[in-house]
Amino acid sequence: MIDTHTHIYMDEFSVDGQAVESMAGQCAAVDRAIEAGVERMVFPNVDRFSIEPMMKLHSRRPSSTFVAMGLHPTEIKENWRVELDYIMNILQSAPSNFVAVGEIGIDLYWDRTFEREQMLVLDEQMSVASELQLPVIIHCREGLDNVLEIIRGHKDVQCVFHSFGGTIEDVERIRLVGDYYFGINGIVTFKNSKLAEVLPAIGAERLLSETDSPYLAPVPNRGRRNESAWIPFIVRKMADALGMSFEAMAEITTQNANKFFKI
Repeated sequence: MIDTHTHIYMDEFSVDGQAVESMAGQCAAVDRAIEAGVERMVFPNVDRFSIEPMMKLHSRRPSSTFVAMGLHPTEIKENWRVELDYIMNILQSAPSNFVAVGEIGIDLYWDRTFEREQMLVLDEQMSVASELQLPVIIHCREGLDNVLEIIRGHKDVQCVFHSFGGTIEDVERIRLVGDYYFGINGIVTFKNSKLAEVLPAIGAERLLSETDSPYLAPVPNRGRRNESAWIPFIVRKMADALGMSFEAMAEITTQNANKFFKI
């Protein structure tokens, strides 16, 4: 199994007394995931401050982790040009170090102040992805119209809609633009979620498993700090929704991730 979207490099995984350089708690989280059958994990970047811990953890577990580089939409403020240039310089100076551009996209859930800037930044990062021939991890929250407007101009770039929680109609709208992938996490296990009913409309061949840890822990661990070791709960729910065995779903989501990220 592969966790295609996890932030276990974050401070939430630090342990008391942990030396700054050790990443002891984060390394332990990676090791727990491996023990649970999650052999590989993809770390998406958020902003300039997440780069250092992300790369540190990757350097300590290089055979089981991969990294993506991008500027998250909620981090786009007045100084967006400086931040974007900083992050894109890192990506473009060593593109072989990264398996994707991300996570990038549109987030208008809390604030629409920088809606125009978010669209500009998404468009520019999509252009870099095209130039470097890298796939893109899309973060989309209350911004599907905006995202589709931008990615429609970059049809050569493969995308995954991370943390997808939309409807069948949303799937259909996305597919009018491109044959993209959908990242499914703990949302699919939530009691009030209808996402399991949407999975057949997506089809197993375009599903990726993810946690988005430390957020969105799946049932039976909802409300706790999420971690990559809990991918099996998500894969099992996906399998049930599609009438497949756990083993078959684990295999196909792994193959999908290998294909998408070229790993």
